[in-house]
Amino acid sequence: MKLSVLIPVYNEGESVKELLGRVLAVPVEKELIVVDDCSTDNTWDVLKSIQDQRVHVYHHEVNRGKGAGICTALSHATGDLVIIQDADLEYDPSEYLKLLEPIQSGKAEVVYGVRDLSGQTPLSRAGNQFLTAMTNLLYGAHIRDMETCYKMMPRELMQSLHLQPSRFQIEPEITGKLLRRGLAIYEVPIWYQPRKEKKLNPWRDGFPALWTLVKYRFGDGIR
Repeated sequence: MKLSVLIPVYNEGESVKELLGRVLAVPVEKELIVVDDCSTDNTWDVLKSIQDQRVHVYHHEVNRGKGAGICTALSHATGDLVIIQDADLEYDPSEYLKLLEPIQSGKAEVVYGVRDLSGQTPLSRAGNQFLTAMTNLLYGAHIRDMETCYKMMPRELMQSLHLQPSRFQIEPEITGKLLRRGLAIYEVPIWYQPRKEKKLNPWRDGFPALWTLVKYRFGDGIR
């Protein structure tokens, strides 16, 4: 199975090269699709210097948000499976193997990596737990980490969700659409080390995420 790793990037010039090295080291057939969301640091210069045929880089002329970066990457994906990868080193790409196992063994079609949130700030942890609880309440689900970056599934399935370019609403949109279709989400624990400087703001991004969950639960004609 070929894995397409979707990597939205914004102002990660200090970490993106190391991250790509870690992803390339994972012993699976893969392609890395990296989308620079109009970074204002040296991210684009770093990406252009990468010389590896497995790494494909794209650039947004204006900043459009994480969700838009994922949509752009997804449109170029050719693998059997896809997974989202942040570029800030909070997640360990070697954990891909844990997520692949349930799919390869036929146990699951969609697999999420569940984080240990104890290292987050109290506000961030509470925000994540609240959104996951609301997901379970609205959709009758029993998942433990809706906002996790590590969401693995068949490429054609993710493309069929017709995701909308956005900021961080992409996470509840993916989950809401999967659950509304009646698809089960299989979860495995993963390593996670939150960094102190977070781009996601619990107040600015939390309410749009909640609205996204409500919209895709009750909206008529939503695919």
